[in-house]
Amino acid sequence: MNEILLKNIKKPNSTDIDTYLKDGGYKSLEKALKECTPKDVIDIVQKSGLRGRGGAGFPAGKKWEFAAADKNTPRYLLCNADEGEPGTYKDRPIIEKDPHQLIEGIIISGYAIGAAACYIYIRGEYAYGADVLRKAIAQAYKKGFLGKKILGKKFDFDLYVHKGAGAYVCGEETALIESIEGKRGQSRIKPPFPVNVGVWNKPTVINNVETLANVSHIIKNGPDWFKSMGPEKCPGPKIYSISGHVNKPGNYELIMGTPLKDLIYKYGGGIKNGKKLKAIIPGGASTPVLKPEHIDVNMDYESVGAVGSMLGSGAVMVMDETVCMVGVARRLLKFFAHESCGKCSPCREGTHWLVQILDRIVNNEGKIEDIDLMLDICDNMRGKTFCPLGDGAINPVLSTIKHFRDEYLIHIEEKRCPVNYPHSEHCL
Repeated sequence: MNEILLKNIKKPNSTDIDTYLKDGGYKSLEKALKECTPKDVIDIVQKSGLRGRGGAGFPAGKKWEFAAADKNTPRYLLCNADEGEPGTYKDRPIIEKDPHQLIEGIIISGYAIGAAACYIYIRGEYAYGADVLRKAIAQAYKKGFLGKKILGKKFDFDLYVHKGAGAYVCGEETALIESIEGKRGQSRIKPPFPVNVGVWNKPTVINNVETLANVSHIIKNGPDWFKSMGPEKCPGPKIYSISGHVNKPGNYELIMGTPLKDLIYKYGGGIKNGKKLKAIIPGGASTPVLKPEHIDVNMDYESVGAVGSMLGSGAVMVMDETVCMVGVARRLLKFFAHESCGKCSPCREGTHWLVQILDRIVNNEGKIEDIDLMLDICDNMRGKTFCPLGDGAINPVLSTIKHFRDEYLIHIEEKRCPVNYPHSEHCL
């Protein structure tokens, strides 16, 4: 497949608006404003089958339709650029190397839902990306693609960059909204949902960077072109971030539904140093671990779900035989415990309790009852938190116990790390 979303990132001066215009940039915006009503744009995106690329996979056009139907105005669009999921770095090249592709998609999306403005909520660590976006936005204003009466049409739209402060939980849409409003980044209870009661209690659409970057290409080439790539229920291109024990880590733009085996061995170059594949986290740190027997799965929402995990952000984390899976669970739980906002007790307390138990297991102080105790804690967290952070936090524990229970037993009963590699760092 020829690259679509990443095709311009290696061009000289790729962030400059003139470079983007020479390659046909903003022609999709012109087409949308001059040939389509807002409803037409929504219909095109719905027919394309575009689903959100941030993790949940909700149909983008359906979300737009809900917000556009709400008579409460003004409406807002929020671009979620808070790319905080460990293992995920797919949005970063779009932000830093092809910002006008994102900006054009945002403006078209804003037109479709009748939004007054959009805020790009970018993670605090992406300081360079935020600067790139601000410069690109200023260029778009100067050329008349933002502001009042865009391209001579009765469409006013403003775009702002809003930096976060490095909180993982603000990747969740309602915590993101709270942060933009100047409050502490903590999730809201749902319903009501943001499409009706979002930022400043107005109808709000939140879409991920990769999702919005697809929009201009769908308008340009049509919904049938988009649907021709990948599975019927989840078509289009997908950027997969591959990291860990592979020879060629990086971002790979492929057709949605590309087999996991191809990602690891064809594109990722196979396992480093001739080691054996042991485990894969297929969609970022909050998705359940898979074993080598699952690598024939196609990387789309339905297929990955059918084998007991989630596509999530499409961040594939590959682990070889030198990795202790108990140590993996411990490291990830430390991250989730640190990033819990503390609003709800199942997540606030449960993540720290799990860390304490995993600490004593890897320090040869574990008891056989600890396994059932962790499962009980996970059960008391599942579905009982304000946001998905709690559900994501228990996945490393549940999936490693399911697939690698023997490693827990060796740690507990034999008081040693099961991988037997003298320099394994995962249990330290």
